Amino acid sequence: MSPTPPPSTGAPVPAADANESIRRFVCARGGRAWTAQDMADYAVLLEIWTLAVRAEVIEAA
Repeated sequence: MSPTPPPSTGAPVPAADANESIRRFVCARGGRAWTAQDMADYAVLLEIWTLAVRAEVIEAA
């Protein structure tokens, strides 16, 4: 099951939503070895989360 990044609208998703996507992704793979595709998909989700957190920090400043 690949992650489903939101359509690119130019605005990052809320960090809480990105975090929830990561949580669901990891829970769905609980107890089994990750494939190369799993790791690549996880990297995409981490990038989305990083951009979301960075945007929230900048907005708060």
